[in-house]
Amino acid sequence: MLRFDDRVAIITGAGHGLGRSHALLLAERGAKVVVNDLGGALDGTGASTGPAAEVAELITKNGGQAVASTDNVATPEGARAIVQTAVDAFGKVDIVVNNAGILRDKSLGKMSVEDFDGVLAVHVRGSFLVSHAAYPLMKAAGHGRIVNTSSPAGLFGNFGQANYSTAKMGLVGLTKTLAIEGARNGIKANAIAPIAWTRMTEALLPAEFEAKFTPERVSALVACLVHDSCEVSGEVFSVGGGRVARVFVAEGPGWKTDDLTPEAIAGNWDAIMAEQPYVLTAGDSMKAML
Repeated sequence: MLRFDDRVAIITGAGHGLGRSHALLLAERGAKVVVNDLGGALDGTGASTGPAAEVAELITKNGGQAVASTDNVATPEGARAIVQTAVDAFGKVDIVVNNAGILRDKSLGKMSVEDFDGVLAVHVRGSFLVSHAAYPLMKAAGHGRIVNTSSPAGLFGNFGQANYSTAKMGLVGLTKTLAIEGARNGIKANAIAPIAWTRMTEALLPAEFEAKFTPERVSALVACLVHDSCEVSGEVFSVGGGRVARVFVAEGPGWKTDDLTPEAIAGNWDAIMAEQPYVLTAGDSMKAML
């Protein structure tokens, strides 16, 4: 069994859905957990101490160790306060699961700048800020695990979610950079792109998804990724309904010429669109251009 005894985990957005499931599973397996949730509505408005407190109390009732945090991930002060809560209660931070998020779905023509900025503030800025606040502690310890929460909407796009899709693909870039920078200090960073029945998705998914696409079927992967034994870093995983799959960005073989013109490009479109053999890294891409 993968255990987390003596490990301290921060889970954001842990008052409901996926975050709640992550927190309960890690606590059940021995982790000391900071249950962070602002307690607001799906669109990010409002606040309440209830959700975070309820989950922390449930963990304690079940024999685990947890403290509640209602600080805002989207502000530097809030992110630092979340990390300080972990240090004050448990003395360190080993694991960060960035799960906090909001929805303000509208088509591009109807979306306000505030709707766009608000979603990015929680998903991208919040994940950066909490990771940034915890990073020095992980670096000093020579160990850390970070999981960011992307989405199929970010990887593949989705109507009415320009803000959400932008945020979720942005987290892929953040994850890959954190993995590169953290490697020398034993810090692993990965991202998940989950499908689960939660309050954020119940209006979007078919009703028959509820029984199969449970949050617990996502949390199992999160637990694996944040365990000490996990050596994978910089990866993205699709997860839902009992299936886990690696998702990767690939570049086709391409076409090149020393006399590149718009007409030459148009005349070689099939070669440009070819998928095999593909390359997976920026370094391989540069080599192919030489």
